[in-house]
Amino acid sequence: MYYLSPLLFFFAVFPVHASAPLPPMLNQPHSVIGMLCLALFVISYIFVMTEEFTGLRKSKPVIMAAGFIWILAAYLAIESGHGREEIRGWIMHDLMNYAELLLFLLVSMTYTNAMTERNVFEALRAWLSRQHFSYRKLFWITSFIAFFLSSFANNMTTALLVGAVVMAFANQDARQFVNLTFISIVVAANAGGAFSPFGDITTLMVWQSGHVQFLEFFELFIPSLLNFLVPAFVMQFFVPNTLPPVSDKAEAVRMKTGAKRITCFFVLTIVFAILGENYLHIPPFMGMMVGLSFLMVLSYHFTTSSRFEGHYDIFNCVKDSEWDTLLFFFGIVFAVGGLQYIGFLELLSNALYVGLGPMQANIILGVVSAVIDNIPVMFSVISMKPEMDITQWQLITLATGVGGSLLSIGSAAGVALMGQGKGYYTFVGHLKWMPVVFAGYAASVAAHLWINS
Repeated sequence: MYYLSPLLFFFAVFPVHASAPLPPMLNQPHSVIGMLCLALFVISYIFVMTEEFTGLRKSKPVIMAAGFIWILAAYLAIESGHGREEIRGWIMHDLMNYAELLLFLLVSMTYTNAMTERNVFEALRAWLSRQHFSYRKLFWITSFIAFFLSSFANNMTTALLVGAVVMAFANQDARQFVNLTFISIVVAANAGGAFSPFGDITTLMVWQSGHVQFLEFFELFIPSLLNFLVPAFVMQFFVPNTLPPVSDKAEAVRMKTGAKRITCFFVLTIVFAILGENYLHIPPFMGMMVGLSFLMVLSYHFTTSSRFEGHYDIFNCVKDSEWDTLLFFFGIVFAVGGLQYIGFLELLSNALYVGLGPMQANIILGVVSAVIDNIPVMFSVISMKPEMDITQWQLITLATGVGGSLLSIGSAAGVALMGQGKGYYTFVGHLKWMPVVFAGYAASVAAHLWINS
């Protein structure tokens, strides 16, 4: 029985707080320590927004801010008469929120990395390169691929994969094509993630919090599609309708052994997560972890099979996950959780959702997500727990999902493509088309309120 001792030790030292109700807040946002915590969060987020220029990875400042915010919040709590249980109750609540999303995203990223390593996406890129489509056809094909691919892969991965296809045609005569296509890919990737529980971290948060059920996300399909089609329809007229130069570099790419099986297991994993949540009331991350076990057993089969080329270690795909994003999310969850404990989110909730009303507040927060990442915006809204019906929860999900398309720095997809674009796609190049992108944002919000109210 000695092998049970680590498990018993864990439950003895770390008792479960998940089912316990949250302790009362401090309600001291106007105190000196409260204002200092808010300043720490703002400063850390300035570093996040300037990551492109400073080179400082976004996870580093927010984790540091989260740590100091909780140190100060704990001191303020003790001064206010709160004890160990109150402080730990709030921290364990944040830990539970983070752990669910971490495990879900880790499995999703691992599968995406495995399919990338098996040349699934590279084969698609090579096939498109060999078809000799016109620039305008490539504009539409890559945009639609980004829209549907991002419904189950995150928007940054989608943008990088589809962006690689576009960069295969980059030359001095195709600068307008690359810039406009990259803008359309950013819009399409963000819009495609807004109507699927798997498409974005924000939709995943809303699904796991229980505010929108799985099938209810797909009511956002038409608004999301309009968000992508309206600006794309306008921009297509500025994309040349000529054929790109013929290249001898576009050779056929074969998918490696096991690529189709990994893709099938990924689909099966998503099905497990959906059915487990809908019929067994198991949190989605548990179904994803079952799917990860499928991939691990398959990797063992690859290693022992004589048909497979060499040793295959699935943990290399785990290692290559976007750990900067996962740790950034840790900092955001705990920093926002600390500000909530102090009382800032209740103050903000009263100002927005009581003062303005849910619809106006949600539309404004969608625009704000073009400057502030949609993850903290959505997590703040969920933490506020405003009184909203299903239509308004769908609206905030849609608005924060597609609002980041207004600026190139408003989403991970845009930031990733600025690095991949090598001067073809820039902040200013995207900014020139912001009115057209905003027209898509307005059309999607109007369509949702008309169709789903």
